[in-house]
Amino acid sequence: MSTKKYAAVALVAALGVTSLAACSTEDVRDAAGKSGGPAPKTVTLVSHDSFNASKEVLAAFTKQTGLTVRVLKAGDAGEAVNKEILTKGSPQGDVFFGVDNTLLSRALDNGIFVPYEAKGLDRVPDAYRLDKERRVTPVDSGDICVNYDKKFFAEKKLAPPRTFDDLAKPQYKDLLVVENPERSSPGLGFLLGTVAAYGDEGWQDYWKKLKANGVKTVDSWELAYNQEFSGSAGGRQAKGDRPLVVSYASSPPVEVLYGEPRPKEAPTGVSTGTCFRQIEFAGLLNGAKNPEGGKKLIDFLISKTFQDDMPLQMFVNPVAKDASLPELFTRHGAVVERPGTMAPEKIAEKRDGWIRQWSSLVLK
Repeated sequence: MSTKKYAAVALVAALGVTSLAACSTEDVRDAAGKSGGPAPKTVTLVSHDSFNASKEVLAAFTKQTGLTVRVLKAGDAGEAVNKEILTKGSPQGDVFFGVDNTLLSRALDNGIFVPYEAKGLDRVPDAYRLDKERRVTPVDSGDICVNYDKKFFAEKKLAPPRTFDDLAKPQYKDLLVVENPERSSPGLGFLLGTVAAYGDEGWQDYWKKLKANGVKTVDSWELAYNQEFSGSAGGRQAKGDRPLVVSYASSPPVEVLYGEPRPKEAPTGVSTGTCFRQIEFAGLLNGAKNPEGGKKLIDFLISKTFQDDMPLQMFVNPVAKDASLPELFTRHGAVVERPGTMAPEKIAEKRDGWIRQWSSLVLK
């Protein structure tokens, strides 16, 4: 997912990063086709802070291609995309991973990617392929949803909310923490979910109700989930007092996987009537120093090897038809039958205006 998603994941080492210096005698060209001297043995992946992959999987890529993956983590998805826009034509790396459907138009309109049709793309359903020019390749999907602290609601003998409407009811006053959509991709996804649910004419009235009902806003997922939310391991340590938080349908498996001791059941649940579907993409950066290596890396990101590794590394759903989901992921994660969705063209047209309107309503 495109955010600082889980504290435990953030502690994992830097994924086999090596120095940039190694090179061979092969000729290398940048994305514009200009000769650039000897080909490097390193390919650089720029991503948001939640990127993770097992050492074994990255080693498999090195064995297959002779290239070592260097990972540069550049903050939350929005922050990372903005950095690439500012360095357009002279990117920090060769491939960018983590731009999602809520921010895709911003990246494409600014020309930070060049077209490339990945090998194996036929294994990815058309529903995930949002860019007809193949400037980005879909890699994963997930659902942004409100999560709840099961213990809190059991002790209060209160049913957890299930829908957007529920969140505005008096019994849930002062219980919800959300992320600022201007700074956080899950915050933006939640905002878009409310627009999808209530329409252009109704979403502002809905947010007025949430504000009156005591919704709290923070800048990032990490702050919301690990410090404000009472149901996370981080929240319990920091004594967060908000039992409702905007997170992901796949967050409960994380609480199980990293629980000490590991619980038999997830301590958190998902309000499945509050979800918005997120799709993440990878693209070859305009001006990449190693575009051929970048193409190989994009191919690998949708390979069965990488796709099978993702669920318990980044807690997202693979997009390849032949990928497998682990039992822990399917048992404890929520299945969202009808997530909110929105056409990328509408997001592109309306997103910035919606964010400004939201800021005026909620932050002032």
